Amino acid sequence: MRRRRPVTLVLWGYAFYVACGFALLCMPFAHERTGLSWLDHLFTATSAVSTTGLVSISPSGSYSFFGELTILGLIQLGGIGYMTLGSFVILALRQRLDAMHQGVARSAFVLPRDMNVGAFIRAVVLFTLAIECIGAVLLTALFAQAGTPDPVWNGVFHAVSAFCTAGFSLFDTSLEDYRANAGIVIVVASLSYLGAIGFIVMSDWWRWITRRRGPSLTSGIILRVTFWLALIGTVSIAITDAHLAEMPWDERVLAAFFQVMTAMTTVGFDTVPIANLGSASILLLLVAMVMGASPSGTGGGIKSTTVAIFYGAVRGALAGRDSIRLLGETISRRRIHMAVAAAGFYIGALVVGMAALMLVEDQDFLMLMFESASAIGTVGLSLGATAELSVAGKWVVIAMMFIGRLGPITVGVALFPRAEEKDSPARGGADLAV
Repeated sequence: MRRRRPVTLVLWGYAFYVACGFALLCMPFAHERTGLSWLDHLFTATSAVSTTGLVSISPSGSYSFFGELTILGLIQLGGIGYMTLGSFVILALRQRLDAMHQGVARSAFVLPRDMNVGAFIRAVVLFTLAIECIGAVLLTALFAQAGTPDPVWNGVFHAVSAFCTAGFSLFDTSLEDYRANAGIVIVVASLSYLGAIGFIVMSDWWRWITRRRGPSLTSGIILRVTFWLALIGTVSIAITDAHLAEMPWDERVLAAFFQVMTAMTTVGFDTVPIANLGSASILLLLVAMVMGASPSGTGGGIKSTTVAIFYGAVRGALAGRDSIRLLGETISRRRIHMAVAAAGFYIGALVVGMAALMLVEDQDFLMLMFESASAIGTVGLSLGATAELSVAGKWVVIAMMFIGRLGPITVGVALFPRAEEKDSPARGGADLAV
C-alpha cells in the first residue's frame, strides 16, 4: 500500500467499501422481503458509499433493520471520506500521521497545501459527530411531534443522511409528507448545508472562534458562492414555477428553498415531486446539480470554488486582466489548471455517461439527462427514470455514481501517470481548494 500513489489508494478504498457493503446487503438477514436482485444490492451499496441516494428498490420496504443499519454505516463512511476514521484513531494513539495517511487525506479532501492534515482530520470527525448528534436529537423530537413511527431511528437515519448529503430516506416519498413542517425542513436543510460547504469552512470557523484567526480564501469563496446561488435559485423558482404557485406563499417559498438546497448540496431529498415542477425549474435544478457542493465536503458536482474560478476568469477577461483575482487574491496557475481539468473531466464524464445511458435505455431524453447529472453529481434526485432502469442502465448509473464520489479528476489522475514538474503556489499566487 505504501508504494501506491495516494489518489490510487482513495479509488481502491472506496471500491473496498462498496464491496463490503454489497456483501452485507446480500445476507438473507439483511432483507425484509424475498426476491431481491444482487444487482439492486450493488446499486444500493454504491449509492450509499457515494452518498448519492438513487435507489432501484425501496430501502425501508426491502431491507431489515440490519440492512438499514448497513446502509447508514456506508453513508457515514462515504461521507467523511476514505481512511478518515482510521487516521483519527492513529492520531489519538500516536499524535501524528505518516506520509501515506497524509497523502490519502489530501487526495480525498482536496486540501490546500497550507492546511494541517492532522488537525483537519480531528476537526472532521469531531464536527461530524457533534453536528449529527444535534441533528438527530432535533429530528427525533420533530418526528415524534409529527406522529412519525419510530421517531428515534428515523431521526438518527435522516440526520446522518442529511449531513453526509446522501438523500437516503426511510420514507418512500422522501420528505414530501413534511412539506409544510418548517421545523423538519429547516433542520434537514441546515444539516445538508453544513455537510456541503465542507470541512474546511467548519475548521476555519473553529479556528476563528478559538484563536481569532480569520477565514481562509477558500472559506470566503465557498460561503459567498453558496449564499448567492441559494438566494437566486430560491427566488427564481418561487416566482416562476406554476406548480408551486398553487401553494400558500409560505409553503411556496419553503418548497422552492428546499428544492434549490437539495440540488446545490447534492443531498437529494425532496418535499415536492420533482417531475411535477416546470421545465424552467428542472433546468435550474440541473444546473445547480452540475455546479454542486464545495471541496472537502460531502457533496458532489464541479464544486463552488471551481465555479468561482470560472466566474473570475470571465470577469478578468472582460476587464482586460491576465490573472484571476478572487476576494483580492490572485489565484495560482496550478489551481486554475486544476479547476479547468476538474470541470473538463466532469463535463466529459457526464456526456459519456449520458450517451451510454441513452444507448441502453428507451426513456425520455430529459429524464435520462437529469438522471445522468444526478448520478455523477451524487445528488439522488430523479424524474422517475431510476425505477425503470434495465440491467445495463443500472450498471451505467453505478459507474457514474462511483466516479462522481471520487470526482472525475481523481479518477483521471489515478489512471494517468503524474508529471514530475511542480508549480509553487508561492510563485503563482494564492492556493485554493478546488
